[in-house]
This record gives sequence, structure tokens and C-alpha cells, in this order.
Amino acid sequence: MRVRVRGIYTTALSELLRDDHEIVQASPPIRERFDADFEADPADVTVRTTDDRQGVGLAGESEAVADLRERLGSLGRDTFAWDDPAPRGAVFQGAVTETLGSGAVVDIGDTEGFLPYNRVEGYVDEGDSYRVQVAGAEPPWSDDKPSLATDLRVPGGLVELRRGDGGSLSETARMADLLPVDPPEGWSPRWSRAAEDASLDAMAEALERGNDRAEAIMEAVAGYDSDEPGRIIAPQEGAWLWFGRETRFELDSIRRRVETTMPGHHRTKAGADAASAAVDFAEAVCDPDGEFPFDAATRQFGPQEGDTLAIGHGKPDGRNIILGRGTVTEWEPDGSVTIERKMSGGGTYDALGVARRSGDTATTTFVEGRWWYATVYRGQDGERRGTYVNVCTPVEIFPDTVRYVDLHVDVVKGPDGEVRRVDDDELDASVEAGEVSEPLAERAREVAASIENAL
Repeated sequence: MRVRVRGIYTTALSELLRDDHEIVQASPPIRERFDADFEADPADVTVRTTDDRQGVGLAGESEAVADLRERLGSLGRDTFAWDDPAPRGAVFQGAVTETLGSGAVVDIGDTEGFLPYNRVEGYVDEGDSYRVQVAGAEPPWSDDKPSLATDLRVPGGLVELRRGDGGSLSETARMADLLPVDPPEGWSPRWSRAAEDASLDAMAEALERGNDRAEAIMEAVAGYDSDEPGRIIAPQEGAWLWFGRETRFELDSIRRRVETTMPGHHRTKAGADAASAAVDFAEAVCDPDGEFPFDAATRQFGPQEGDTLAIGHGKPDGRNIILGRGTVTEWEPDGSVTIERKMSGGGTYDALGVARRSGDTATTTFVEGRWWYATVYRGQDGERRGTYVNVCTPVEIFPDTVRYVDLHVDVVKGPDGEVRRVDDDELDASVEAGEVSEPLAERAREVAASIENAL
């Protein structure tokens, strides 16, 4: 299998995969780091770091995506994987359900997409039907919807085919005129920078693959005669993997086989764009042995006392919910951060059965790497109204958001001192649904039992 890798996890994943698969279209730093000549051949699957650096997306041939999803999904207990219902390049019949300021929300069957007005001709109104293609895929934990377009394209690592486009006049494009294969009528190739290092045989293979996908798209579109929202064709499949803290440190150990790697390399780079250059500098001068430098990372990039910190409550089905935002009231260099939130009135606190009153405060302490965190609710008079302990994958405290995946089972302590363990049935159901692995579920049960005994 040919694999193309991009983003902050590239070195580790290339090292992990290169014994069993062929790494292609490697960047100059990767070729130098491995001291190897990687071919610029077409890829069967592309692995790309997500924009928020929390994981990776896969796109490519169906079997290759499935194989790599299984392989990367076994990296750590806190790795989660999901199929992509709207992979890049997939074509759908869609119906507009809502019009917003810059575009429209479109129902495409199993999910929704966003169609910018500048990608469609004429006025867009609710109820309108369009044939749309996914121009940009989004992970399930993102707040954004897949980006849609009405023009047809065939994405690819070496060459992209565009319907009705005039093509490129680059030197690579002129070389492509020598190829023994032409694009389908009405389609034009746009060659990427990676094609500059490709052989004519590799370019011909890439164009043949693109041609096959273009012809499949045209045939599927011509044969689709329903106005109901749904998938018409997906030339490539996709998947998403969310990496937890344990997984990031496992990737550190793999990367360390190739290059000097500081403790918490991927954990630090995942926290902020600005961290990448700092990590590269530190690795040029530091001893890579030791612990993740929480003190240095948070002093440099945050959070610190007075900052606002969001609680990114991930779900095993891929969703991400912001439980709220609070002010950092305490910060400790050993990895502890405490935030305080003012609560609004109405309803009750989950599982505690205690009314939520205006003026209540919620004080939550997070510890980097811990499999749980506790929230203490107090009234205006300072009286403790209950404690809620959430069991989750190891906590990561990034500059503006605490991240983890909720493992359902929790432990609560009411104002009368009663301790109860809740939502074991939800964890069991998540295991049954294939969202949580049995080893991860067993770890969650162990943590919950320890907390229950301690409270």
C-alpha cells in the first residue's frame, strides 16, 4: 500500500508504517530525516493532520482506508476512529434547509454540509435542490460542516481533474503532454508540486486513476434520477482518528527512533501553531529524556491564571461539546489547573438531583494526564451542593481548551454525603455499539471504582 503523510505526526507515522507500506510523495525534510529516497508515486491513501492538530484524516481507496484506520486505531487506548459520511470528492444530491449570511446549510442524507453562495449561480432559497460535491471534509468533533461546491473535481495527490477548467501552463503540465494518456473530454488536469519529482510513469498512473474516477462520477451523476438527499458516489472513502494523550506519547516514542524528540513533542505541537518552532528549537539543544514540560509549555503558551479556558467534552461517537468556559483561578507547574464558572439558574445538576440556582459556582480541577476530573458545585453562601467526578480519557490542558473523551461512567457525591456511581449502562451500550473498546471500558470501570472508594 502506498501512503502519503502530511502534518505534525508525519515523522512518527512514516516510521510506523514504512516497514509494511511504501511512503510516497515525502516532503524534503522527511527525505532528509530518514536519509532515504521516497518515490513520488500516486498514493492509495493520504494521512493528513487535522487543522486543530488533534488527530488525522484518511482519504483514499476503500480497502486502504479501512486497513490504515485499523492500524492507527490500535496505537493507544485513547485513540478513537470513525468513518467519514462525507469524504472529500464525494458527490451528493442535496436540499437546502437553511440560508445563512455567507451560505446555505444543505441536507445531503446522513449528514449536512455548507454551500457558500459564491460557489453557486443564482439566488439560493430553502427547499432548493442541488447536486453538490464535498470540497473540504470535516472531522466529527469539529463545529464546522463539510464544505460543498457545485463544480465537479477529482482530487488527488499528484493531479486534480477539474470539470471544464483550462488547466495549468506550468512546466510540469507541459511535460504531461508527453504522457500516453489524456484526460476525459471536458476535464482538465491540475498538477501539484509533488508531481515535479514524479516520473512520467507515475504521472501517467496518477492521470489514469483520475480518469477512472472522473468517468465513474459522470456515469453515477447521469444515472441518478432522485431529488431526495443522499450520496450519489464517493470516488474515495474517508475516516477520522482522534488521538488522546497516551497515543500522542506513543507517537513520541516511535518518532524518537528516527530523530531527537523531546518529552511531549506531539502533545506540545498539538496545543498551538506557535509551538512548532519552539519544539524544533528545543529538540536541537535539549536532552530528550524526562517528562512532558507542562510548566514550560503552559508558561509560554497558556493557560495561566486569569485566562479563559473551555471544557471540550468529547463523545465516543465523535461529537465534541463545549460544556462551558471558566476563568483559571489556580495554576500549578506540576500539571494542575483549576477553573471557576458562574452558573445560571434553572434545571438540576446532572445525576445530583440538586436544583441549579443563579449565583452558584462550579469549581473544576484538571490534572494533565489524569483519567478523571472533579467539579464541586457551591451556592452563593459557599455551601457545597454536590461533587461530580467525570471519568474520561487522559486529560490534556491546551492553551484555550481542556480536551478529553468522556467515558460515560461517573461518580457523584450529593450534599448529604451519599456517593453513587452512575451511567455504567451508557458505557456498556457504547461498547456494544463499537464506540469504546473493551480495554478502554475496563480502564474506565477501574477508575470509577477507585474514585467511589475514595469518596
